[in-house]
Amino acid sequence: MHSEASLKLLRHPQALCNMVRRIAIAAGDITLQYFDEAGMDQSNVELKSDGSPLTKADTEAEHFITAALHQLLPDVPVIGEESMARGEIVSISGYDYFWLVDPLDGTIQFKNGNPEYTVNIALIHKGQPVIGVVYAPALGELYAGCGAGTALRWLQETDKEKLIKTRTPPHGGLTVVSSKNHGDLGKLDHFLSAHKVAKRIAVGSSLKICWIAAGKADLYPRFGQTSEWDTAAADAILRSAGGVVENMDGQPLIYGNHGTDFRNPEFIARALSLALA
Repeated sequence: MHSEASLKLLRHPQALCNMVRRIAIAAGDITLQYFDEAGMDQSNVELKSDGSPLTKADTEAEHFITAALHQLLPDVPVIGEESMARGEIVSISGYDYFWLVDPLDGTIQFKNGNPEYTVNIALIHKGQPVIGVVYAPALGELYAGCGAGTALRWLQETDKEKLIKTRTPPHGGLTVVSSKNHGDLGKLDHFLSAHKVAKRIAVGSSLKICWIAAGKADLYPRFGQTSEWDTAAADAILRSAGGVVENMDGQPLIYGNHGTDFRNPEFIARALSLALA
């Protein structure tokens, strides 16, 4: 169902990943236009049907990303968080590839003036995240990955990038990242009681998974609801860095296999070197 032109580009994931990085940065620039006033101007904030906030930054960034991805690969479907919330269902039936996009992951952080929000773009191939870009515009840092050994972190301040990888868990105990605003803390506390934990850090958006990919943390257990666009991009990066996002049965997450709701099961993100009982 994909054209030969699209397949040619899809066969070169590194080049495609570089193009997606530029799209993510441009979308991040759109969000920054609203960031400084996000906490003051509530006219830019609406509530979606599930009660979660929606800003003009979400909407405009997603419009931009969707148009850019369609221009890049016209016959690859784009599943965006905000279009899904509006009831605009895009079928992925019959497609080996599709995009998962969260134009502004961490909207609560964004509207409260916290810089820990991200732009997430992931390419899925047969259920697996094969390219992922996570950009934190207000922090000026970007994470990307498109296969084993390709995970990197780029800093806007220096315009330098370096390869990243997961770390071997320290003998002194694990650094655990968790959500600032979501998740079942009771389940989390019970799960962590079986492990030696040195530090717990609350981090916004998909930066939690990126921190594991960069060797800054070891474990992110998530109990509670998430959507596939929340995790797919960072999952691709973590897989590229030597880690995994897996369900409670120890199986890597599969994307696009739950009909049209694109919901994740509860999951654990970890370095492969961290063995869980």
